[in-house]
Amino acid sequence: MKKIVVIGGGTGLSNLLPALKNYTNNLTAVVTMVDDGWSTGRLRKEFGVIPPGDVRKCLVALANDQDLMTKVFQYRFDKGRGISGHSLGNLLIVALEHITGSFSEAINQASHILSIKGRVLPATFNNVNVIARLKNGKEIFGQDKISHYGHKSPIKRICLKPSKVKANPEVLWAIKNADLIVIGPGSLCTSLIPNFLIKEITSEVVKSKAKKIYVCNIATERGETENYTVSDHVDMLTRHSHPRIFDICLVNENIIANGSDVGELGKVHNITTNEKKIGRYKIIKKDIINIENPLFHNGEKLAKAIMEV
Repeated sequence: MKKIVVIGGGTGLSNLLPALKNYTNNLTAVVTMVDDGWSTGRLRKEFGVIPPGDVRKCLVALANDQDLMTKVFQYRFDKGRGISGHSLGNLLIVALEHITGSFSEAINQASHILSIKGRVLPATFNNVNVIARLKNGKEIFGQDKISHYGHKSPIKRICLKPSKVKANPEVLWAIKNADLIVIGPGSLCTSLIPNFLIKEITSEVVKSKAKKIYVCNIATERGETENYTVSDHVDMLTRHSHPRIFDICLVNENIIANGSDVGELGKVHNITTNEKKIGRYKIIKKDIINIENPLFHNGEKLAKAIMEV
């Protein structure tokens, strides 16, 4: 059975993982750890913890059954002083960390509670944040603010603070032993690139003999990749990592929405390419779009396309 490692962020990975887990018994999700919005951001400030939100999404995505405990982990309070907006799963992970003494063991216990198929690994256990340097010279601190300010001026560079971050050793082991490495899907600047700003992770992926696939996003994203082509996505990712970070770029070929008014949050601009190669990277095109929500991939179609590659 193939050993598959998927590297990304919470929303993109949680869309793919439920389908991909049906193809292998050895699936590892490597999750970026720079989230600072909503419930996660508040918990980081109040408890000094590393972000639980994206980890929670991936744990739920890998749960064997969508039973009551899965719903418990996804439950979000909509009222109550101090608790409104919090995800119960986030609170449970923070509680498990305090009880067990480590974030790693908290994930292990949450994995057991949900009876997940696969593993969820934080890219790092360091308390780290993301910084965007914009074309107008400004520096924006924190994932939650980047898309807002990035809409006003394009993102030129992504950095981590602190800049020197240690990789989770289990992540390096998983990459070293992988048969297939999938990068994405996910927000390019705030979910994918931060993983590869951890030098040990980039180095291990580059050295790997596994097949390496980059899943290009279905659509441009307000504040991060407005007006981007597929080539722009490839260039931005490789400039922040390494030219040999992947071999194949998987691109959607079914254009459903072609909105040009990026000022509206609801507008979707799907992208594709007619190129068979971009630089050294082979382009493979498939219909992998979610018809009902063309901002996202269809998880089933995407998992099938990955396994065909």
